[in-house]
Amino acid sequence: MANASAKNGNGARNDKARIWGGIDLGGTKIEAVIVDARGDVLGRARHPTPPTGGPGEVVKELYGTLGEAAQSVGIEPGKLAGVGVGVPGSVDANKGTLSHTANVAGGWDAPYPLASDLGDLVGGKVMLGNDVQVAVAAEYKLGAGRGHRSVLGVWWGTGVGGGLVLNGVPWRGQGSAGEIGHMVVKPNGARCGCGRRGCLEAYAGRACMERKARSAAKKGEKTLLFDIMRDKKRTRLSSSVWASALKQKDPLATRLIERAIEMMGVAIASVINLLDLEAVVIGGGLGSRLGPLYMGHLQDAMHPHLFITERKPAMRIAELGDLSGAIGAALLAGPQM
Repeated sequence: MANASAKNGNGARNDKARIWGGIDLGGTKIEAVIVDARGDVLGRARHPTPPTGGPGEVVKELYGTLGEAAQSVGIEPGKLAGVGVGVPGSVDANKGTLSHTANVAGGWDAPYPLASDLGDLVGGKVMLGNDVQVAVAAEYKLGAGRGHRSVLGVWWGTGVGGGLVLNGVPWRGQGSAGEIGHMVVKPNGARCGCGRRGCLEAYAGRACMERKARSAAKKGEKTLLFDIMRDKKRTRLSSSVWASALKQKDPLATRLIERAIEMMGVAIASVINLLDLEAVVIGGGLGSRLGPLYMGHLQDAMHPHLFITERKPAMRIAELGDLSGAIGAALLAGPQM
């Protein structure tokens, strides 16, 4: 437990050994937390992700969100023991660069030195990790993955990300391991945001489903999705919009979500066949919101594709919710559970 000055805002701490910052960069939101050595969240803040502007605008907003979270516990970002950031795309942790990101601020392909640029603002070292990989590591240590030695995390949101823990060790490969969203589930299938065809994300990613919904509505298909979006004062089909449409049995929303579940079943079963994992943790905005309702459907979609049907993996919903990515990023920066 952090001391009273950190929790109640009675002055910034000079001790750099006990408080860390973690930031989760998503396609629509940036979440920042301040955690103690046990991973307990002391403060948090959320800002919208810049829709355009590229990496420069993203870095500014990352710093602003971290600053607000730090201020909530009475500390300046520069006084934190360390800062970690979970980001979507290909990460070179040694160089602190992010590349091949499609769903953030217009996207970019070339490696960008995000860690050093943010570190200049923070006034300290910043660690970089893939967003889903760090979220899965947090769930493995503190949440739904506890008690299992091998875990697949599937983060269903703006895109579809994945992370792996093998024999108790997070598996990052060369920086892009676990990209289940870009497994091809249908050769020459739907166009994905990455430019290829048939990726899981092309069927299950929220951004791709929204494009499909807009195209269908433009062609005259009836749907409540966009009425709900306007009623909720959203500019995108957020997870809450999809959930409301499903509750009202909207035909288009139901069809697109069921198609997403079918394709997720194909991809997850294929990973299980390859690695024989003990557990699957479903997270992300859509995953956390719709997972409890659709977990049975997902297991049914996996079943025809499993090689060993009598030994199914345990299926879990992420316990840390929206904060798993930010907590995992903070753990990346220093706290060891």
